[in-house]
Amino acid sequence: MAGKVQDVTDQSFEAEVLRSPEPALVDFWAVWCGPCRMIAPIVEELSGEYDGRVKFTKMNVDENMQTPGRYGIRGIPTLLLFKDGKLVDQIVGIPPGAPKARIKEMIEQHV
Repeated sequence: MAGKVQDVTDQSFEAEVLRSPEPALVDFWAVWCGPCRMIAPIVEELSGEYDGRVKFTKMNVDENMQTPGRYGIRGIPTLLLFKDGKLVDQIVGIPPGAPKARIKEMIEQHV
């Protein structure tokens, strides 16, 4: 069950993520990042599983520098989870062991 991961930019971040009525996960990534390409299908799959309960977004850090700077993104991939406009959890890099299970665990704590 595939979902839909929405691209967000520095300009759309506040409206799409911070004002989202449901929790919003942001995948900070770049085209050249191998680990980002590894985690992207997991994020896409989870977006289907949580459809209607969690908004899934991604932000290219090479094209958008303001938002990653504001949240101190130093390594990618970084997943940030926002609820009610506030940062509530994060994962930097690919979680060891079972990455999908770790990401689901993070989400489940906040839905």
